[in-house]
Amino acid sequence: MKIIKYSEREDLDKAMKKNEPMIAIIEFGGETAYMGHIDECMEHHILLQKVGLPSSDIDKYFRIIFDSESADWTFICPPNYKEINDKRRRIATFYADGFGVISAFLSELGRFTDIAIPKRYRRHFGALGE
Repeated sequence: MKIIKYSEREDLDKAMKKNEPMIAIIEFGGETAYMGHIDECMEHHILLQKVGLPSSDIDKYFRIIFDSESADWTFICPPNYKEINDKRRRIATFYADGFGVISAFLSELGRFTDIAIPKRYRRHFGALGE
């Protein structure tokens, strides 16, 4: 996986050693990831803009905010994910793919942390129980 680190102010490796929170977007296929300091980028669509990509492409990426203790996954499954029409199957596939790709990204950085989905992003899980 190619990881592109964006920073205008400080070396991200040093910031990570200080356990400062980072923000990342990871292509669905896991080929490329972009990351930055949360204080510099603030939101995932802003990180996209800062690395020269259209912010409207946000639905092409898994999105996390992480530190050494955990990674919070902004779990938003696009309605056209892998062109799967069945909502239940689409969300289940997004879930499985996301854990694999996000885990690979974190392990590339030497971060072996929990991946959490904050409560506000769990509304999609209702479809899995249907």
